[in-house]
Amino acid sequence: MDTARTATIHRVTGETDILVRLDLDGTGQSRIETGIGFFDHMLTALARHGMFDMDIAAKGDLHIDFHHTAEDTGIALGQAFAKAIGDKRGIRRFGHALAPLDEALSEVVVDISGRPYLAWSVDFTRDKIGEMDTELFEEFFRAFAMSAMITLHVTQKAGRNCHHIAEASFKATARALRMAAEADPRAAGAIPSTKGVL
Repeated sequence: MDTARTATIHRVTGETDILVRLDLDGTGQSRIETGIGFFDHMLTALARHGMFDMDIAAKGDLHIDFHHTAEDTGIALGQAFAKAIGDKRGIRRFGHALAPLDEALSEVVVDISGRPYLAWSVDFTRDKIGEMDTELFEEFFRAFAMSAMITLHVTQKAGRNCHHIAEASFKATARALRMAAEADPRAAGAIPSTKGVL
């Protein structure tokens, strides 16, 4: 895995204009501007704890609501992840993490499988965190998983504070993605599948 694992995606629709730059082998640096404060906070945590360098500039129809911006950011970031990971040669493929934040605990398991799926078991007791609808976190993660072509399980193990629950979910996702995308020193550059392709 000597080649750079980077990607740039520019996704433009009638609802959003999103530019994503991603380096899977970065140091966790990010510049995030979606127009949604709490979402920016979560995406910054995703970059930092995944050790991904990530720039996201999103302009969306926020005067309607935040749905299109959250979902389309997930799509664009997922497309960037899929492009940057390439043929998946030499990666660990599977990753898992538990991340606590005070009383909250989230578990995330990832398979960079080429089979997109989201299993979401997270319950929020409030409709909003800041100005962001809590239901949009599932929409973001689903869009990301489908576009990244990964299997993603996000499970809330504990928690009452919605801010903590959301942040623990993003941090656990970051750590699981980092593990799954890392080079496996024993893999000798092989594709981690009995089928020979992912």
